[in-house]
Amino acid sequence: MLKLLVIDDNQPICQALQTLFALQGYQVFCAHTPEQAWQLLSQHSFGQHSIDLILQDMNFSAGEMQGAQGKALFYQLRQQYPAVPIVLMTAWTQLEMVVELVKAGATDYIAKPWDDQRLLLTVANALKLKQLTEQQQRAERERNAAFAGKDLCGLVFASSQMQQLLQMTLQLAPASAAVLITGPNGAGKEGIANVLHANSARKDKPFIKVNMGALPADLMEAELFGAEAGAYSGASKTRIGRFEAADGGSLFLDEIGNLSLAGQAKLLRVLQTGEFERLGSSQTRKVDVRLISATNSDLTAAIAQAQFRQDLYYRVNVVQLALPALNERPDDILPLARYFLAGKKTLSAAAEQLLQHYPWPGNVRELQNVCQRALLLSSTNDIQSSDLGLPQLAQAGKRALDDIDQAQLQQALLQAGGVVSRAAKQLGISRQALYRRMEYYGIDAP
Repeated sequence: MLKLLVIDDNQPICQALQTLFALQGYQVFCAHTPEQAWQLLSQHSFGQHSIDLILQDMNFSAGEMQGAQGKALFYQLRQQYPAVPIVLMTAWTQLEMVVELVKAGATDYIAKPWDDQRLLLTVANALKLKQLTEQQQRAERERNAAFAGKDLCGLVFASSQMQQLLQMTLQLAPASAAVLITGPNGAGKEGIANVLHANSARKDKPFIKVNMGALPADLMEAELFGAEAGAYSGASKTRIGRFEAADGGSLFLDEIGNLSLAGQAKLLRVLQTGEFERLGSSQTRKVDVRLISATNSDLTAAIAQAQFRQDLYYRVNVVQLALPALNERPDDILPLARYFLAGKKTLSAAAEQLLQHYPWPGNVRELQNVCQRALLLSSTNDIQSSDLGLPQLAQAGKRALDDIDQAQLQQALLQAGGVVSRAAKQLGISRQALYRRMEYYGIDAP
């Protein structure tokens, strides 16, 4: 049972609030003075017996109307119990002070005389927000424990999908087995490769990266295996290949699907024996390299079209790590955006909403570009949605959520007693559509 503490010197008000909330299933404690409040809090500050929310008046002495007592008590409570939401109850004359306290951490405020339904909804939302915050904090503690002592190479994430992927990545890191990282362009495959190497026994050895998609086909073999002087036109001196450079360490081949069939044959040999020859040389060289590959293409389809060797596929794909697209892990969008802004500017609520509703076809790379552009074009320290320069498709999708305004939405929820399916039926939309609009307006589910 959720526990509320009401701090108000007016006995009838305390009784009225106690009755109102008891009917909703809350356990309510009343304190008529700050001293009584501290005593009750000390008695109910552990585990399941803790106070879940404080409903606090601003004055506790006859004739006191300025709210100074309530202000002092609020700051003391906030310091001693920072995780407990505080809803202030105030007369309209104290509104300016209450706004100051809301900025300082008060959850919300209710004007006297109050509306019962609005008060119940305010308290329910505050408790829901507290629950979500606690869940996020637990998840963060679990994540920190899971990744303690590991090198995540600066990766920024908040989604469960990325947490699970990184846990698997760290499990694979100590092995020397070849790993294939799959995922769309711009999703961050190189970052996963960095984590694999940084947490392996080879972390102090070379980590060589090759973007196969950026190399001309006729230079790929020389790039990977090296070439003797005169091996091809323009080769005026001996060239050390990436395999030699990576000896003892790791080699990351990005977009491996672009490797020619001749290059695939040589790569297969290296993976099977550790041996290769430079172009233009008959001398066999031997290396010890852990191969990490990445692709955004369907290699099984390439095999069916005889564009990729099946035996090589099994060699490079001993273990596969599938990196989801950014729009499949929406919890990562805002943490990444804030990271790219580097504390130089903040995002307005409208900008955050737009970022979360945009489909991100270019994934993390596109998000980074959008944030860099916004830093340059925004004329204030608060980035607006118009500064993001996103296509009108996202704006149109956002506007589509405006067909039902916030007041209509809240009224429907109240009339439906907080039952989402009933409210959705009343508004003539699906439950999913109602949830999207609740998210859009920042309304927590009852």
